[in-house]
Formats: sequence, C-alpha cells, structure tokens
Amino acid sequence: MKLPDTNELLLALQGSVLHIWFNRPETRNALSAEMAAELSEVLDAVRDDRSVRTIVMRGKGGFFCAGGNIKGFKSSMQGNMDHDEVAKSNREFGDLMTKVNEQPQVVIMLVEGAAIGGGLGLACVGDVTIVTRDARFRLSETSLGIPPAQIAPFVTERVGLTQARRLMLTGAYFKGEQAVEYGIAHRVADDVEQLVQMCGEVIGQIMKCAPNANATTKSIIFQSMRIPRAMALDFAAKGFADCMLSDEGREGVAAFIEKRPANWSVEK
Repeated sequence: MKLPDTNELLLALQGSVLHIWFNRPETRNALSAEMAAELSEVLDAVRDDRSVRTIVMRGKGGFFCAGGNIKGFKSSMQGNMDHDEVAKSNREFGDLMTKVNEQPQVVIMLVEGAAIGGGLGLACVGDVTIVTRDARFRLSETSLGIPPAQIAPFVTERVGLTQARRLMLTGAYFKGEQAVEYGIAHRVADDVEQLVQMCGEVIGQIMKCAPNANATTKSIIFQSMRIPRAMALDFAAKGFADCMLSDEGREGVAAFIEKRPANWSVEK
C-alpha cells in the first residue's frame, strides 16, 4: 500500500497502526482546505486495507486542532466567494466529518493543548478519544458570528441535545475532565506521557479484535441509526453471516475452542 504524499499532514505507518499528525503548528493546526483534502485522500487510501487496523490522529506542536482557518474565512469566503460557493465549501467539511466518523478502521483521537471549533468536532468522531487533563475545549463559532454548521450533528450525537445547545450557544470553555463528563472523550491523562501510554493500551485491546469484524460492527452501528429497526436487524444478520463464514470468523471460533490467540492478535 502506498500512502498519498502530503504537505500539511505527517504520516507514519507502524505495523497495523497509521499515525496521522496535523502539521500546521504555526496556526495551531487550523484546518486549511489543503489539510482537509489531504486527510480525505489518506482515509480513502486505507479504507479497504484491513492490514491497517487503527488510525491515530494527533496534532504537532502540543496542540490538537484550532478548528477552521479564520484568516482563510476572511481572505476567501468573505473575499471572492459567492453564497453558493461558501455553502459548498462548508458542506465539504461535513463530508470529511462523516468519512472520519464512519472509517472502517478504529480511529483514536489524542487531544492535547486544545480542540476548538472543528477540532472539537473531530474529537467527537473518534471511536476512542483520549485527552489530557489540561486540554482546552470550546465551540467558538457563534462568537465569530457563524454557526457550528457541519459539526453540530456530530457534537449533538456525542453529547446529547441539552449539552450541545449549552456549549454551542454560550461558547463556554471547558477542560479534559469535563470533556469526559460530557461524553466527548473516554479517558483523561495527567500529561502527554500518560496520553501516549493510554493510547498504547487501547491499541493493544484493538489487536485482540478481528479487523473485518470491527469494520462490520461500525457499519452496523451507523446503519442502525439511519433505518427502521427491522431493516437494521436484517442488515446486522447479513453482516453476522458474512463474518461467521469468513476465514476470519472460522479462525476466531477455532482459536477460542483450541484455547489459543487468534492469528490477528499478534502483529506480523
């Protein structure tokens, strides 16, 4: 597998784990159009590759992501783009959020420094999100005179309607422990060293799970939110049968009966 060339992301493939670093520390890793396009391309490149089992996203320079590129809003969206072009550009970020959210691999978000606006939105679409205790969070869009348009559904899904309304309509700051309390994050680390340690523990857990079974499970989860219950159960039954009769399913059952690790639980 060949990963795309990137300018604003740093990529490192270590065994079954793809590390994606946001690499615009001079802007606190604000999401430029180029960075968003690169991230989408990387996710597409590994989407169907089950040798990549985990994707870890993190920001360089001790800062996760400052959200949208505000200077870019001024120079492009308010400079030379008309209404339809602005709406189209905004909608494209929603497509990226959906892609990250439903990526077949397990996605781990490591948040240090801060996750503001769209960065907080990205923290909400990790399968596992780990934050440092002193990391800062804020949905800052309304303080800029704009809505948190494309991240609103994902944040609301994560934290619930009541908290989403409060956080979006007040732009309130909060830190790592509150991010766990609100459901944005799953674990809080005392410092960066512990953040990395916790990430390693989660990767170890993922190694015990079959990659295609994980991918199928994610598809069942999201389909169950879109379609009537009976249809969702039909979809789940087909996914179950596909996995049960696959080489992976046969190996998993055999390993359990033979009291040995399954062949995917050891990094090759």
